[in-house]
Amino acid sequence: MLVFLTKNFGFNMKVLLVLCHPRADSFTAAIADVFARQAIAAGHEIERVDLYREGFDPVMREIDEPSWDNLDKIYSTEVLVEMARIERNQAIVMVCSIWWWSFPAMLKGWIDRVWNLGFAYGPQKLPLQKGLLIGTCASSAERFAKHGMDSAIHTQLGAGIMGYCGIENYSVELFHDAVADDATREALLKRASMLGDCF
Repeated sequence: MLVFLTKNFGFNMKVLLVLCHPRADSFTAAIADVFARQAIAAGHEIERVDLYREGFDPVMREIDEPSWDNLDKIYSTEVLVEMARIERNQAIVMVCSIWWWSFPAMLKGWIDRVWNLGFAYGPQKLPLQKGLLIGTCASSAERFAKHGMDSAIHTQLGAGIMGYCGIENYSVELFHDAVADDATREALLKRASMLGDCF
């Protein structure tokens, strides 16, 4: 875990930046780096989580299974550590590749286990003011739109997860054609910088 501090140039937010990609040198990781640098320059404080490098276990087991009969259930130590990370921040940014029109399994497992009953939904919601998902996509925006996958992803991952868990100010940004060519990738990196600057 790395925490980056910077001078406050205005409204400062503590932001949990969650990266999910198996390769540390991936384009998805580069997007996260650019976003973080620009957000820091804009006056925010970034705490980084790299699920693969940290070896997070995405498998839901009985100890972390939600129970409506026990809203005060104590979850596993690993999950409590992740919950504490969320609680000490005001916003969350998740950066991942979009595989099979959704989160990678690692990130989905992190949400399954950590965004749990009694913490993220139920009587209590996430203590976050803002949420952002940046998803890198191999396919074009036209292909996503043709099959309705763009709106489906916004509904499922935006409203269905962030909105449902109490994050009223959320957005889903799909970075299409991420494997197209250098010019396209450069444009996407600039877009990530812009998102960091205005977050």
